[in-house]
Formats: sequence, C-alpha cells, structure tokens
Amino acid sequence: MSLLHTIAAFLVALGILIVVHEYGHYLAARICNVKVLRFSVGFGRPLLRWQRGRDATEWIIAAVPFGGYVKMLDEREGPVEAAELARAFNRQGVWRRIFIVAAGPAFNFLFAIVVYAGLFIYGLPEARPVVAEPPAGTLAHSAGLRAGDTVRAIGGQQIETWQELRWRVIQGALQRESLILEVIDDRQAVAQLRLDLTSFPAAEFEGDALERIGLRLYRPPLAPVFGTIVAGSPAERAGLRAGDRVTQAGGKAIVYWEELVQAIRDRPGTPLRLTIERGGERIALDVVPEAVQANGMQIGRVGAAPQLPPSHADRILVRVHYSPIGALAKACEKTADIAWFSLRILGRMLLGEVSWKHLSGPVTIADYAGQSAQMGWLSYATFLALISISLAVLNLLPIPLLDGGHLMYYAVEIIRGSPVSERVMELGQRVGLALLLLMMAFAFYNDLNRLFSG
Repeated sequence: MSLLHTIAAFLVALGILIVVHEYGHYLAARICNVKVLRFSVGFGRPLLRWQRGRDATEWIIAAVPFGGYVKMLDEREGPVEAAELARAFNRQGVWRRIFIVAAGPAFNFLFAIVVYAGLFIYGLPEARPVVAEPPAGTLAHSAGLRAGDTVRAIGGQQIETWQELRWRVIQGALQRESLILEVIDDRQAVAQLRLDLTSFPAAEFEGDALERIGLRLYRPPLAPVFGTIVAGSPAERAGLRAGDRVTQAGGKAIVYWEELVQAIRDRPGTPLRLTIERGGERIALDVVPEAVQANGMQIGRVGAAPQLPPSHADRILVRVHYSPIGALAKACEKTADIAWFSLRILGRMLLGEVSWKHLSGPVTIADYAGQSAQMGWLSYATFLALISISLAVLNLLPIPLLDGGHLMYYAVEIIRGSPVSERVMELGQRVGLALLLLMMAFAFYNDLNRLFSG
C-alpha cells in the first residue's frame, strides 16, 4: 500500500475514534444541561469551523489531528454570566462531573462492542484451530501436540477458531499458567494435553509468542497458484494475477506454495524473478518483496494469497455466526478481555516483567491502519475496535491531564468531602504532562526502532 493510502487510513481511523470519544463527553454534558462552547477534532489552527444548536456550539476540525476536546462553560476558564452559572461544568455535583468525564472512554468501549457485535452477526471466515507439527524442543512439542491436531477446548472453554486459541494461549503465557488442552487428531481420537507455560519468559513476548511456544497454524500442501492479489501490493505492481502458477522462483523449481513463500521471505527488498504459467504460456516477471519486520527479522512479502481448493478451505476455514443476543454477549466479553489484558500488560511493563518495546506510537499505528485497510473492511473494522479499546484504557489511567486523572481527583473529592485544591491540580498537571511526554518518547523511539532496525 502506498504511503498516501496509509496516511489516509490512519487519519480516517483517528477521526472516527476522536469523534466517538469526544461525542461521549458532549452527549453527557448535554444530558446534564452543561453548556458546550466548542467541539474540536484536532488541535491548533482551525481548518473548518461552523456553529449549530441552541447554544451556538462551535464545531471545529483543526490542523493537528492527534486528539480533540470538548470545551464546556467553566468559571475557571473565564467569566460566566449569572444567568448561566447553573450550566457551568464546575458548578455541577461530583457525580455529574464523573458521568461527563467517564462518558468519553465509555463511548470508546461502546463503539468496540457495536463493531464486534456487527462482525459476529455478519460472520467471520476464520482459521480452524488446527496445529502444524511443532518444532522439536518447543513447549508445544513437549505437550504432545502433533500435526493435524484440532484444539477443541482450553481449560474447559470451547475453542472454535485459531484466533481464540492464540488469545487464550497468550493470556496463559502472560500469567504463566499450565493449560489443559482438549484435542482431537485425524483419527478422531480425543486426548487431554498439558501445555506448561509456567516458565515461559516475559522477554519472549517480543515478536510472535505463539511461534516461540511452537504453535503454528496447519497449512495443507498447496499448489503454487495465486488466488488473491492485494490491490497496491508488490505482487500487483509486478503484474501478477489470480490464477498464475509459479514454476520457478529465483531459478529454483517450485512445487508447493510454501516453497514460494520461503523464496519470497528470503528476498526482502531484492528483486525476485518468477517464472509463471498463464493461459498456456510461460512468462517471466520480476517482483520486489516488501521488507517487513517479524520476530526481530526482516522478511519479504508481496501481498498475495494462495488459491484454496474447496476441500482445503473446508479443512482449515470456518465461518462463525452468532445470533444478535449472542453476538452482543460475545462482543462485551471480547472487549472486556482485551481491556483487561491491556491493563495487565501495562502493569507488567511498570514492574519490568514485560519490555517497553511493546509500547507503540503513531508510526506503528498508522502502519497497522494501512495494512488492515489493505486487507479489506472486515480487518479495518477490527483494527478500529481494537484501537478504540486501547484509547479507552489509556484515557482511564490515573494520570493528570487524562480522563482517568480527573476521575482520580473526583474520587478524592468524594472521600474528603471537598474538591482537590488548585495547587494540587496544578502540580498534578505538571507531573501528568511529564509522564505523557515520557510515554510518547518511548513510543516514538520504538516506532523508529521498528522502522529502521527491526
């Protein structure tokens, strides 16, 4: 995907999530009859400005897109006419202020729930939880898993997709659990296996933890025939089409799809000559695999997927549907799981048990936005839901300047029976600003490190 498309996907994602978050504050303020003076998407110089509503609220799209705000009538920020004192934010009771401040993160959670529920109702084609042969010496191999085993349950909880398996195992690794896996092999024999993650080192979370555990998705042998070419990808730019069969790559004969994948992985940023069969003719094309980082290594990708025969698709893919009520329950559960997992990761970072390399900044998020948009609207919607949850969790941290910092002040006010002094709030803002700048510095450093050194 081009840089322009990546930037566009990132800005659209930012715009949606900022509007969702700030609209939560705005709607809660309106419910509490607090006057809203301005609703701004972005900071700095206004690019677009208009007024609407009985309060002539100013709606702004500003030049710097990294955030937004809702400005309410407040005596601490300027004089307020006597007739409107009751509508000032600072004159509201503490529970009303809590409601208004908490509504922003709450709307981000609600947005994620709605997106996930819609996806679950629509039905997502996902990989079945069938494992490939684990490498010798890995935890999965020691547990007794073998090629073709289907994981049906973990710890008594039913598993239907590879993504569910991945999520549960990563949670278990983070908590250093010993997981009981119920598996069924190709002969339909059911077994209980113990995957011992009690000694899994926290440092191994950098990269693909599942790969290090030895869990790999089963892929039946496939012919080296392209089934899907991603728009804007290196494969499309090279002139490759769906239905092309690769017979040689870099001068070596290609029999299976995995051989082609390995040839592409080994040539990041380097031209690779492919000999293909198309309509009875042999054609030579040069493709330059895009260099990407995976598990601390630089590998090549071209943006193409294999052609799946119906028998293979039935073996490795499943479409998961839920009823509206079931989808809503599943969406709430998934949102809560991700939020709680994010908090645990942050806690482990503070304790030094998980590397700060996991903290991502705008460059990495933009890259994910571009990649997910490239893969289609389902992936992009999933990305939006995930980032919305992350935004909500971040805003609820008890750091002054964030929503969580204000909620912390209000909790103290409830306990003390009086508001926190302006001096304490001023000091808190300085500390909060320093913490946020430190987090941003770590995030930018990680972005640049991933971009240039892997």
